[in-house]
Amino acid sequence: MAQDTTHLTAPTLSAQADGVRYGYRRFGRPATVPLVLLQHFRGNLDNWDPALTDALAARREVILVNYAGAASSTGAPAHTVADSARQMIAFTDALGLSEIDLLGFSIGGFVAQDIALIRPALVRRLVLAGTVPKGAPGTHGWRQDIADHARDAKPTAENLLYIFFAHTQTSQAKGQEYLGRFMQRTEDRDPLTDLALRDAQYDAIVEWGIPDHAKLQRLTGINSPTLILQGDDDLMMPPKLSHLMAGLIPDARIRIFPDSAHGSIFQYATEAADEINAFLDRADG
Repeated sequence: MAQDTTHLTAPTLSAQADGVRYGYRRFGRPATVPLVLLQHFRGNLDNWDPALTDALAARREVILVNYAGAASSTGAPAHTVADSARQMIAFTDALGLSEIDLLGFSIGGFVAQDIALIRPALVRRLVLAGTVPKGAPGTHGWRQDIADHARDAKPTAENLLYIFFAHTQTSQAKGQEYLGRFMQRTEDRDPLTDLALRDAQYDAIVEWGIPDHAKLQRLTGINSPTLILQGDDDLMMPPKLSHLMAGLIPDARIRIFPDSAHGSIFQYATEAADEINAFLDRADG
């Protein structure tokens, strides 16, 4: 892939694995270890913020991928996080990747945790953004206002602003800037995801959140150095659980962004990219 390709110009490619054709984009500076990004609930390739992905791609190769049954990927959507993790492992195998850095956002963070546990040798470094561990208290489904906005049959800009940005003038203004950025791509835009994906992913989210204190101990098995990013007013994924993850993952660090919510990595795209790049460039651990 040409190094000057960006979020807005990278073509949508496909890779075949276990009967599924995965839609993905690959761009940025060629590197021995690429950074794979796993998307949020109902998201597609174009829901990523170009300000974030291009800042990451300036330092390393970035791979954006859709889950099975999402947008430009074929196949049936997974109803459990474990199945999504196995599908994403199959995708990396199809690309011939033996080692990756992995960033999971929201439900993508659920999937990233499972990948790091199922195939630890694959994940060199792990970034978990706006996410929670399996079995954590208070995560067995979302509070009603968040569920209503997230599960709306026809997602709107208002839904996104309500969930992703804090309910303050400053954060909402940053949300408007994000909306402008993620709509900039006009050619080869990814198809919208459908209601079958919505329902399957929500099944996976609810199953992940079944209260089970013992499941939290899974985090102690993550061997990859881990960076946790979170907004201080995330109504979808409680920030206190990011602190819990940071305490249980053996080699973890945490950054909390102020006056921000679920989409803190988009509100603070430059700062988040700097934090991630510095973490992935670390020579130790």
